[in-house]
Amino acid sequence: MDRFSSSTVIPEAFQGAKDDLTTQLALVWNQIKAPLIVPLLRLAVFLCLIMSVMMFVERVYMGVVITLVKLFGRKPEKRYKWEPMKDDIELGNSSYPMVLVQVPMYNEREVYQLSIGAACGLSWPSDRIIIQILDDSTDPTIKEMVQLECQRWASKGVNIKYEIRDNRNGYKAGALKEGMKRSYVKQCDCVAIFDADFQPEPDFLWRTIPFLVHNPELALIQARWKFVNSDECLMTRMQEMSLDYHFTVEQEVGSSTYAFFGFNGTAGVWRISALNEAGGWKDRTTVEDMDLAVRASLKGWKFLYLSDLKVKNELPSTLKAYRYQQHRWSCGPANLFRKMVLEIINNKKVSLWKKIHVIYSFFFVRKVVAHINTFVFYCIVLPATVLVPEVVVPKWGAVYIPSVITILNAVGTPRSLHLLVFWILFENVMSLHRTKATIIGLLEASRVNEWVVTEKLGDALKAKAGGKAPKKPRFKIGDRIHLLELGVAFYLFFCGCYDVMFGKNHFFIFLFIQSLAFFIMAFGYVGTIVPQF
Repeated sequence: MDRFSSSTVIPEAFQGAKDDLTTQLALVWNQIKAPLIVPLLRLAVFLCLIMSVMMFVERVYMGVVITLVKLFGRKPEKRYKWEPMKDDIELGNSSYPMVLVQVPMYNEREVYQLSIGAACGLSWPSDRIIIQILDDSTDPTIKEMVQLECQRWASKGVNIKYEIRDNRNGYKAGALKEGMKRSYVKQCDCVAIFDADFQPEPDFLWRTIPFLVHNPELALIQARWKFVNSDECLMTRMQEMSLDYHFTVEQEVGSSTYAFFGFNGTAGVWRISALNEAGGWKDRTTVEDMDLAVRASLKGWKFLYLSDLKVKNELPSTLKAYRYQQHRWSCGPANLFRKMVLEIINNKKVSLWKKIHVIYSFFFVRKVVAHINTFVFYCIVLPATVLVPEVVVPKWGAVYIPSVITILNAVGTPRSLHLLVFWILFENVMSLHRTKATIIGLLEASRVNEWVVTEKLGDALKAKAGGKAPKKPRFKIGDRIHLLELGVAFYLFFCGCYDVMFGKNHFFIFLFIQSLAFFIMAFGYVGTIVPQF
């Protein structure tokens, strides 16, 4: 009998200890909430609202400009002189500029034939073009395959050069810089650059080079990207929505207003004299393309974006590859901003308005504020107001401004409007990685110069579409679980549960859905979800 009575006392003791712990935690929370948590959260809300307004004004401004450009703006052929290249009976082909085509690659087993074939297929007088394959491959088998492909095209009469180096210093920037040192480059006037997965149409040079020939103030002609695998899975559809806005609005607005925008690193043609005047390629950040564009702009050169000239390319189709790409694209600009802000301020060759545009709009709002505010406000601060009902977020900041920004972003890809909710969830999750990368870039912390080449599938992608690709394991614990995303998922889930039981804000549905999105991305499933829309 004593044994039974003692066994019933033990659970009661545990329950009493649990109740005491809960009571103590509640007392501690109530003691620190009013003097510490509430003021800090109000400050965070205030700062996030300021950043939201900055993003809102920037998006509305670009929306107004792009509307005016589409309705009343002149086409590039009207804003700048453009005439088709014509044969000169006396000079012959020497009247055509000498063009260098650079194709940097690194272990590109799946796409090297496509990229080399597209570059060699460019239409231009054969004695006025040089194809330069910059192979940094570390796999000897792939290196031999690339070399044989170059020899095959050389046997057809194509002026193609296969260049290698004994190190990978500077990564892509180092390869491009090394390629420009070759003696035969001295005779070239322009350089077209294509990453390994890009496939320009044969008439690419005929549509771009005349702008450089007839407009000596132009340094860069940038084409638009066309995604060949945007329908592969839900993740590629989300990427298409974000990048379409970049090309449809951001690049077009920059080209039409200040003749400045960030070089996309590929699918563009540079005037070599402008490239050299700007200081050539530098590997001080992971965005060597943006670095070169900013330096050339500070020298007074102008850029032109051609929205109707599209070059096929491939989007990252695995979450791992996309994470690495976004780390580079977020960390690099923040780090470049840190390195160049004083140089931009002290520059004497560009106007004050252009300086403001580059520093405030191009760098600060788009490359820093947008990433940080998206994560901190929507994934940390707003959910925290559920736990601290004393802090109220105005409806215009929590609902109206985000809605307008989202709608303005979606206009770039009308066919995906029905996926808008998925895009919001996807962008909120990715904002965690972009925020982390942005902070690393601003502080020049570890991984600031990390460069992981984006995986490309090429022909394997076509085989996959046809059901011929070998199946790979869907889930690898070591590769897939991301603790940061998992932590945010639990935080959002906890806030949602609290809102159900005690809260007054009543947006637990959003918290639960966003929590689920973080869980899904933490385990890497989004890349395998194929949309049937």
